[in-house]
Amino acid sequence: MTGTPHFEARWPSALAVVGAAALYLTLPNQLVLGPPIVRYIVPALELAVLIPLTLTTPNRQASETGFRRKVAMTLTALISVANALALFFLIRQLLYGSGVQGRTLLYAALDIWVTNVIVFALWYWELDGGGPPRRLANPNAPRDFAFVQMTDPEVAAPGWHPRFADYLYTSFTNASAFSPTDTMPLTRWAKLLMLVQSAISIMTLLLVAARAVNILHVVT
Repeated sequence: MTGTPHFEARWPSALAVVGAAALYLTLPNQLVLGPPIVRYIVPALELAVLIPLTLTTPNRQASETGFRRKVAMTLTALISVANALALFFLIRQLLYGSGVQGRTLLYAALDIWVTNVIVFALWYWELDGGGPPRRLANPNAPRDFAFVQMTDPEVAAPGWHPRFADYLYTSFTNASAFSPTDTMPLTRWAKLLMLVQSAISIMTLLLVAARAVNILHVVT
C-alpha cells in the first residue's frame, strides 16, 4: 500500500473515549463499584489521561514513542475494567437484586453494549500490526486483521490504510453478529479478542436484555 501517510489523526479515537466516559456517567448507582461519587471519578481519570495525550500528540506518528502508546493502552484498559465491572454488577442485580426496574436494566444494558463496541475498537486499533505507529512506519508489515482493501487491492483507494473508523466498524459488526463479517482475524490473539467481545455481547444482549424485557413486562 504505497503512498500511506506518516500520521493518523487521534481525534476519532478521542471522541470515542469521551463517548465511553459519558455512557459511564449514565449508569445507575447499582452498577458502579463503591459510592456514587465513583461514577464521576472514573470518567475524570479517563479524561485526565486523554486530554494531555490529545493535546501533546493530536496525531499518531510513525515515530511515536513507546511511552505514549503505553499511556493510550492504559486508558483503554481503564475503560475495559470499568465496563467489565458494570456488566458484572448488572448480572448480579438480575440474579440477586430486588425491585429492579426493567427500563433501568434495558438502558444499562445498552450503555454497556455500546461501550463494549468502543473499547474493543480501541483495542483492535491499538494492537493490529503492532499499533498505529508501526503500521504507519511499515504499511506492508504482517497484520492481525485482514480488511477487504488488503485482500482485494482493486477496491482500495490509493494509499488506503485502516483507520480508527474501520476498527470501530469491525467491532460493531462483531458485537452485532457475534462473529467476523468482512474483516477476518488472522492471528490467535485477534481471534481470542473477538471471541471475548462476542461473549460479552451475547451476555449483554441475549441474557441481560431478555431478562430486563421480562421484568419490564411483569411490572407494567
